Amino acid sequence: MRLFVGLDVSLAKTAACVLDEHGRIVKEVEVASEPEVIVRLARELDGTIAAIGLEAGPLSQWLHRSLSEAGLDVVLMETRQVKGALKAMPIKTDRRDAEGIARLLHLGWFRPVHCKSVSAQEVRALLGARKAIQHGMIALELSLRGLLRNFGLKVGAISRGRFELRVRELACGNAMLEAATEPMLRARASLRQELAGLERRVRLLAKEDSVCCRLMTMPGVGAVVALTFRSAIDDPTRFSSSKKVGPWVGLTPSRNQSGERDVTGGITRAGDANLRRALCQAATVMMNRGRASWLRTWAAQVAQRRGRKRGMVALARRISSVLHRMWRDDTVFQLDAPPGVAPT
Repeated sequence: MRLFVGLDVSLAKTAACVLDEHGRIVKEVEVASEPEVIVRLARELDGTIAAIGLEAGPLSQWLHRSLSEAGLDVVLMETRQVKGALKAMPIKTDRRDAEGIARLLHLGWFRPVHCKSVSAQEVRALLGARKAIQHGMIALELSLRGLLRNFGLKVGAISRGRFELRVRELACGNAMLEAATEPMLRARASLRQELAGLERRVRLLAKEDSVCCRLMTMPGVGAVVALTFRSAIDDPTRFSSSKKVGPWVGLTPSRNQSGERDVTGGITRAGDANLRRALCQAATVMMNRGRASWLRTWAAQVAQRRGRKRGMVALARRISSVLHRMWRDDTVFQLDAPPGVAPT
């Protein structure tokens, strides 16, 4: 008997639902969210496990890797699709969610998600730490500006290196303001020092990676963008065509058609938000400050026809395709249009 196992994973507990090949519920149980416990549950089932499905989430990559190493057939299911299917249930519980995941697995109505390698997850953790520290530093700077603004003291447009001196100048002579701003300035200085260390680590990591070195030959693509792209894609062979990278990142227009109504909206924003943001930043740099190239010329022509914002999105989408092709073909970026690529 073939069995389909659906797992609804949370931090402490995992709800499991087992269906047979006819869609009947064989077993429902709640276990700890630990790989060895779930493997033991799978071994105790009376039948052949056709597949184990779990929704992509914070613990899913770890569980997927551990269950796969135990010899089980595990699939990660695309979050948006699972969420849309489970919304049809009037009552939402972990037990019902596990049953819904198992039924999607049984019907085959799911989109599998790539489980990233350990090295890719480590790079993403480093980039995530850099982003968190950067946001913390910016939040402190905004708080300091708001704190002083209440007293009519305006920091104004100033470089990051002179920000601390400017705040001290404005708070000088007011004991209460000095007591309020000094701890925040010390915290900002500490975050800035840690951010500089992470920046050096990121640049060194990109410099030592041959793939990132090739990707950085494209104008506008630096160490952060290259590492973000490499860690998000992880395995370039999982895309049969470079043109599929843009839709996977969510840089293609959405469409809603019903009868005579056919609406084309903004981009879908599906996929990796960090990669989409990095590609848009690279496109903005290329359009404004990048070296002259066939890709920049093409983007300028699109912006002239469709508007600057749409031109930037179109450029970000094409950058993703070109970077993927560079990775697959083991080539560097050519400022002149390569053979077979039209500049317009």
